[in-house]
Amino acid sequence: MIHYLHREQFIPASTEKVWNFFADPRNLNDITPADMNFKIVTGGDDPMYEGQIIEYRVEFFRVIRSLWLTEIAHVRDGSYFVDEQRVGPYQFWYHEHWFETVDDGVRITDHVTYAMPFSLLGEVVHAFWIQKRLTAIFDYRQRKIIELFGAT
Repeated sequence: MIHYLHREQFIPASTEKVWNFFADPRNLNDITPADMNFKIVTGGDDPMYEGQIIEYRVEFFRVIRSLWLTEIAHVRDGSYFVDEQRVGPYQFWYHEHWFETVDDGVRITDHVTYAMPFSLLGEVVHAFWIQKRLTAIFDYRQRKIIELFGAT
């Protein structure tokens, strides 16, 4: 089964400032919940570019760390980028990040298309845990972005 997560948020800042924050992979740590023990292992030292491979370690379950390897598959500076999981916990992960200049700021849109591994078992885990966890992660991210950039 294919799942979708869609979020939009207004940021009262310039497109350049917002883009520069998101184009630096190291900033992902600032907008990821601390209990995930997120760490970039390799590939995150340079500003984002098409074809960039970034290796992370992330903790989904306490003390069980997972490898997550993503490729920045598409980039249009100042407008959007897409990260695709190459190795990791999902069978499929395609995360679109859109940046739209609007009056007095930027609307950022996250659209994630993903699929769970392990067929029916994966769907059960999704229904009882993963869907709630992803919602909590993106809720946290929205709060941190307000702390970093302000709110209207």
